[in-house]
Amino acid sequence: MADWQKISGSVTAPKGFRAAGITAGLKPSGAPDLALIVSDSEAITAGVFTQVEVRAACVKYCRKQLQKKASSRAILCNAGQANAATGEQGWQDAVECAELVAKELNITPQAVQVASTGVIGQRIKMDAMRSGIPQVVAALSAEGGDDASKAIVTTDLVPKAIALETMIDDRSVRIGGICKGSGMIHPNMATMLGFVTCDAAVSTQLWQEMLSRAIDKSFNQITVDGDTSTNDCVIAMANGQSRTTAITEAGSANAKKLEAMLTEVCQHLAKSIARDGEGATCLMEIQVSGAIDDASARKIARTIAGSSLTKSAIFGRDPNWGRIAAAAGRAGMSFNQDDLKINLGDFQLMSEGQPLEFDRDAASQYLKDRADGEYLVDDTVLIAVSVGEGNGSGTAWGCDLSYDYVRINAEYTT
Repeated sequence: MADWQKISGSVTAPKGFRAAGITAGLKPSGAPDLALIVSDSEAITAGVFTQVEVRAACVKYCRKQLQKKASSRAILCNAGQANAATGEQGWQDAVECAELVAKELNITPQAVQVASTGVIGQRIKMDAMRSGIPQVVAALSAEGGDDASKAIVTTDLVPKAIALETMIDDRSVRIGGICKGSGMIHPNMATMLGFVTCDAAVSTQLWQEMLSRAIDKSFNQITVDGDTSTNDCVIAMANGQSRTTAITEAGSANAKKLEAMLTEVCQHLAKSIARDGEGATCLMEIQVSGAIDDASARKIARTIAGSSLTKSAIFGRDPNWGRIAAAAGRAGMSFNQDDLKINLGDFQLMSEGQPLEFDRDAASQYLKDRADGEYLVDDTVLIAVSVGEGNGSGTAWGCDLSYDYVRINAEYTT
């Protein structure tokens, strides 16, 4: 049983955090488009960023700041323009955004992280930003987490947020998170932004290590369409406001508890991205067991989740085990195909590398029941794959591939 409980508040649930989300005029639609998260005290800050070579100005800025000093006070995020591939002027825009926030909050620019999402090649609308930053600072509130989650989305259908609470040293410790993402989603970070807040006291190196491991088990295990982008980042702040004893030893019980809760927050947000994949009608969860190690299992799971043929079969409500088996086989991980087992929900489709007789109509109905376009508790298509007798296991999440995916992306900039 989980050693924590879900609470309300998202990124403002942890002590000492405020947030806001407003409409600054950055999006043509007039939807909320500027978010700010602020810690009332200096917060240890960790970050994981896109691995592509074409990186947005905000990614370069945050990486540079965190290399100098792994702490901060604020995260500013604009939606509408990615400010990627915008040259020196785009860099200067990112720098100015940090300076404007710092001035309003009376802190140093180095204590401000910046993030952007939107159309690649478009600079931030700086006139709107210059007038919007004082407004978003004025709107900061201890109840502003939900507003912030709504202001960072682009093609998302729903905002994505969570907060969890546990007890450490007889004190309440909370972690909250928000994210955005719907398309251009693939492992190694993928057109998604995630912001995590925590009120535990934790050492700089350990917090970064915890975040990196949590992301390997969450955001780096989701895929929608095989594409990654220029702006991807997850930034996590821990401000120590819970007043617990500082967590500094990786193997301690408190460290394990905190990391487990951080991983749960990241996995919840990651699954919400996969569930909200552009044009998707259901969430796919791929559970792989029996591999030689966890890394191998995670790679097999990612390959199946990212298979266009498997995703298309799920959309067609076709229990096509052959596509699942083929995807597992091309993952690049060695296993004996005679050990391969595949289950779709409660339906066993393959055992010992051979197909089994199963009720195809019932299996198809299983897929139909989970693909009605609603965000339901039981909308997850579960695919379980065993590749041997090893101890390695891993899970990945994805979504089906529908006609609407092409329509959404064909019309994105037009």
